[in-house]
Amino acid sequence: MMKTMSALLLAAMASTAWAQATPAGLWKTIDDETKLEKSFVRVSETGGVFTGKVEKIVDPAKQDSKCDKCSDERKDQPVLGMTIVRNVKQNTDDTGLWDGGDILDPNNGKVYKVRMRPVDGGKKLEVRGFIGVALLGRTQTWIRVE
Repeated sequence: MMKTMSALLLAAMASTAWAQATPAGLWKTIDDETKLEKSFVRVSETGGVFTGKVEKIVDPAKQDSKCDKCSDERKDQPVLGMTIVRNVKQNTDDTGLWDGGDILDPNNGKVYKVRMRPVDGGKKLEVRGFIGVALLGRTQTWIRVE
């Protein structure tokens, strides 16, 4: 009985650690300029592919904002509920890195390649959007909410 409980406890702890070592979860984004909370993005995984949707916009005045600068199928669509991270997979060469997909900046409508790396024991997510090589871009740190 004790061995079974110990095994279950270890399995539960391992699955929690695994969940925190991936980009999956609810993340608080921070505005680069104001340093204030901007939105909440839920990153989910289906079949090894991660996507991220805007679940909440913090500023009440921006609740109804649309992606008027988008040039793809998201043009003029509401930012709230929009998928802004697409097609991200775990990097087979670097198990702490997720990449291969793209991220949309709804403010300017631009789509960038993306790399994500959980840091600080999975409490934070470094999200790097870039064009061409990863050196040309910017990194945001998202904070895990759940």
